[in-house]
Amino acid sequence: NCNQCGACCIAPSISTVIPGTGGGKPSGTKCVHLSADMKCSIYSERPKVCREFSPTDELCGKSFEEAFSNLDALEKATCRNITEIQNCQKNS
Repeated sequence: NCNQCGACCIAPSISTVIPGTGGGKPSGTKCVHLSADMKCSIYSERPKVCREFSPTDELCGKSFEEAFSNLDALEKATCRNITEIQNCQKNS
C-alpha cells in the first residue's frame, strides 16, 4: 500500500523521459513534478516506470524515512550490479 510519502519520486534514478523535462532524473533528486504536498502533479501522464512501481509495506515501511532508506539501498545495489556487469563486459 502506498503511504503517499513521495520517497519513490526522490530516491530512485529515472532514465526515461519525464514529461516536460526532456530527460530523466538522478537518484536522490526530487522529481520536478512532485508537489509540496508530496503528490505527483502529472499522475495521469507519469512515465511508465512510475506507473509500474508497486509499493509494498516491506519496501515502503511506515514513513518517508523508511521508504527513502529502502529505495536508496535498492538504487545503490542496482547501480553497483550494473557497474559490475559493465566492468566485466569491458574486461572480457
